[in-house]
Amino acid sequence: MALPQALSSFFLVTVFLASTFSFANSHPGAGFGSWDGNFNPGGGWLPALFPGFYQFSCPQANDIVMSVLEKAIAADPRMAASLLRLHFHDCFVQGCDASILLDDSGSIVSEKGSGPNKNSIRGFEVIDEIKAKLEEACPHTVSCADILALAARGSTILSGGPSWELPLGRRDSKTASLTGSNNNIPAPNSTVQTLVTLFNRQGLDEVDLVALSGGHTIGMARCVSFKQRLYNQNGDNQPDETLERAYYNGLKSVCPKSAGDNNISPLDFASPAKFDNTYFKLILWGRGLLNSDQVLLTGNVDKTVELVRRFANDEALFFDHFATSMVKMGKISPLTALNGEIRTNCRRIN
Repeated sequence: MALPQALSSFFLVTVFLASTFSFANSHPGAGFGSWDGNFNPGGGWLPALFPGFYQFSCPQANDIVMSVLEKAIAADPRMAASLLRLHFHDCFVQGCDASILLDDSGSIVSEKGSGPNKNSIRGFEVIDEIKAKLEEACPHTVSCADILALAARGSTILSGGPSWELPLGRRDSKTASLTGSNNNIPAPNSTVQTLVTLFNRQGLDEVDLVALSGGHTIGMARCVSFKQRLYNQNGDNQPDETLERAYYNGLKSVCPKSAGDNNISPLDFASPAKFDNTYFKLILWGRGLLNSDQVLLTGNVDKTVELVRRFANDEALFFDHFATSMVKMGKISPLTALNGEIRTNCRRIN
């Protein structure tokens, strides 16, 4: 290579590295171990989500998350399901941007007051503790949106479920949407057609619907979310005929007709704290707790029926699809690059 060409090549490489590290300094959290970008027609390359995002800026991030989760879930096994649900309810409202964590303020009407979230969504104190420890170790680096994604994965693992390579690099919103929370999160009495529609709206298909519904293998539900099935499923003061009789009688003892709306029952009564495929077996036996669970089998959508049967017969298959669908859900409309912010307190904008 001629000397002028060599000098020219060296100059170009130097400029590229300088601009890259300049970007890193202005965007805390950006790592260089596995760069992956999206082309922006308005001006070059923008970073996408990728697993090594905190490789250099906060390599201990996941260890910190897991240490907090281990203590929280040991003290309250139900917390694993609550944190998984937090991530789901966040992503279905204006994307995976931690908008669900924002409290009411002068400029924010919190999503915590929506129908699907009020008096039921929980786990905020665990997220607060994780955030505080991360801010101490790596100030202004790890977003609340990524904490939700990491906590969902960690909770699944600690409950006996699968792990997955988790793309990171989300930033936090400066807004919340109470209307979006009321309109986009599937209700527990949803029909299968409504479920498919709401999932399709987020770019998710029937496979994602059934796989992610399998997250109900852990956790509890309040009586108010399924009492309709016990006493007035079709407006005729009769129970849901798809409920297995012994299961139906047991639920009535927990949830009386005129009281007990906040009493709770396990979504998977056979193994409520273990992440496994029993949820799908129970559906086959008429023992799905929520209407939105049981209609995956009884709703006459061939694909969901087929998947319920396949996941009931093959736990490894369910785990594989669950992991894939969690990654897919975690990529719903993330804020990256110059969009959003890294909150120092997950409950309020900076």
